[in-house]
Amino acid sequence: MSELTVQYLVLERRDPARNMARFYVLTIEPTLFGDTALVREWGRLGGRGRRRLDLFDGHVQAVEALESWLRRKNRRGYVQRHFPCLDPACDMPQTGRSGQKPHASISK
Repeated sequence: MSELTVQYLVLERRDPARNMARFYVLTIEPTLFGDTALVREWGRLGGRGRRRLDLFDGHVQAVEALESWLRRKNRRGYVQRHFPCLDPACDMPQTGRSGQKPHASISK
């Protein structure tokens, strides 16, 4: 796998009865200074959302943190979103009021 390839998990939680439609994205990316960052993005589907970077000295620690967040989100009812086609643009969440896709900044 190339180091330029960024893999990410897209999680969703939907509950029409509560008017809930949320996304949560987990990504591990290298930084310019040789650290590893766990990037978390979350918000309402179709909205801009929020973004946070947590820095780690090594890849192993970042993976452990990702797995911890994944367990937390699964307990809260989030499920992994599966994209049916290879082109990421074919099944991305709709753009929000700001015109930005919630995790468009992740792809390289």
